[in-house]
Amino acid sequence: MTTYRQFVLASRPQGEVVPSNFRMETVQAPALKDGEVLVRNHYLSLDPYMRMRMEDVKSYSAPQALDAVMVGGTAGEVVESRNPKFSTGDKVVGYLGWAEMGVSTGAGLNKVDTTHIPLSAYLGAVGMPGMTAWYGLTQIMQPKPGETIVVSAASGAVGSVVGQLAKQRGCRAVGIAGGPEKCAYVVNELGFDACIDYKAGNLAADLAAATPDGIDALFENVGGAIFDECLARMNPFGRIALCGLIAGYEGEPMVLKNVRNFLTMRLTMRGFIVSEHPDLWPQGLKELGALVAGGKLKFRESVAQGLPAAPEAFIGLLKGRNFGKQVVKLV
Repeated sequence: MTTYRQFVLASRPQGEVVPSNFRMETVQAPALKDGEVLVRNHYLSLDPYMRMRMEDVKSYSAPQALDAVMVGGTAGEVVESRNPKFSTGDKVVGYLGWAEMGVSTGAGLNKVDTTHIPLSAYLGAVGMPGMTAWYGLTQIMQPKPGETIVVSAASGAVGSVVGQLAKQRGCRAVGIAGGPEKCAYVVNELGFDACIDYKAGNLAADLAAATPDGIDALFENVGGAIFDECLARMNPFGRIALCGLIAGYEGEPMVLKNVRNFLTMRLTMRGFIVSEHPDLWPQGLKELGALVAGGKLKFRESVAQGLPAAPEAFIGLLKGRNFGKQVVKLV
């Protein structure tokens, strides 16, 4: 390939993300300098954090620059190398963005073994989402056998891993997801003890029925009314891993009525960004990789075909249309 396609951020969203916020360009594949590698991306990862990066606001990382390639995790194959650490044919994961190809100095690019683990899984269960689940559960929620843990967005790339890891640690795992199909998957395929369909209109009653002994630890992906109802069920000294607030990413105000439970139940909540804890990645990825390779950690993917499908797939992700990990298949 002498040319390839990429998406750049054309404009910042005014409310909900729309396709015109992105612009697809065709560019020339550059000549490599010493130390660089050229990667043909096979998969692009789409993740909720990208929505926050599109805003020009103070956050944990710099805003996505206008007219620059959209940020994003990628998995692909080295097609040319002038770096002694990489060879043509190596399978690699990195952050080369919404593009069919990318050039890397090797920094942040990691070789992966696809013998027992599919390449796309390194963007999900054995990648950043899996590590997010592992870190939030083990370092913040610190579950003990017999405790009840609740996971919002339980059928997604992160939530699905949280519940399975909690079950392996002897906990009662309760998920929250949208729709009967997703809830059936969470219970029947992933092995959660229960799953609440928040779209059914009985969130408070259904959550109470599924958590008769209250909630000891919460993995929060959504925010809004779902988070508020969980706060009302928290047990004394409960722990909350705050991973995401997707309910508010499109500008909707989030009102919490049960904030006083932080005081009365003496709760601990900690927000976290998993990329800030590189020292723990080897330990987490070792566990996750062994579980996936051994068939003991299940995952599901929503696969959009071709780079042009990325904007609509991303918009669908923000609206909960995806089932499991959302990726774009480029090859």
